[in-house]
Amino acid sequence: MRGEPSCPKCGGRVRAPGLFADTWQCDVHGSVHPLQPVIPPSVEALSVVVARAQVPVWMPWPLPVGWLFTGVAYAGDDRSGGRATAVACSGPGPLGGVGELLLVAEELGVGLGARFAGIDGPDPGPHMTVDKPPQAKVLAAGRPTPLWHVNDAPEDRAVFAGEAMGLWLWAIVWPESTGLLMYDELILTDLRDAGSEVDLLPCGALSPRLLF
Repeated sequence: MRGEPSCPKCGGRVRAPGLFADTWQCDVHGSVHPLQPVIPPSVEALSVVVARAQVPVWMPWPLPVGWLFTGVAYAGDDRSGGRATAVACSGPGPLGGVGELLLVAEELGVGLGARFAGIDGPDPGPHMTVDKPPQAKVLAAGRPTPLWHVNDAPEDRAVFAGEAMGLWLWAIVWPESTGLLMYDELILTDLRDAGSEVDLLPCGALSPRLLF
């Protein structure tokens, strides 16, 4: 199953466009943007996703001290381009141990962020209390971007979400204590605009968070 597209919402098999439908189809979720197979992290793999993306490819830049790029995934096909992207990073957690961060940008209804967050999707809105102040802020492409805590996620992770560039931005961290990282006002760069400095990106082993 790792070598073929899958449903971004449930990971199930999808059928390619054909005689009876002009979009990819999941038996459970109907028309979807297929999640493409995940490959080991490298600058080349990242460049492929960046070139195809129709949404931001968010990366903390500069990376926190000791952190590495540990994988990238996208949902979409050659015709539609990437309609959701997910970038994984790993490094020392604020309270010790290894922390992991997954940043997802996606169009409304794709459902990839909700799948990684472990909540009912496809979008975070019903799980956010936006009438209260945001719990975290990031600087996304130079713009202050509030993020709200997403309720109902499994206890092993902390999930934040908000809107950046008119699209959903998810920040999912493991373990939950690594959520302290989000209170340091991370600087996020859209790698579509990053230029040659991406060639210097330190890469680690593929994050298992992208493989489920």
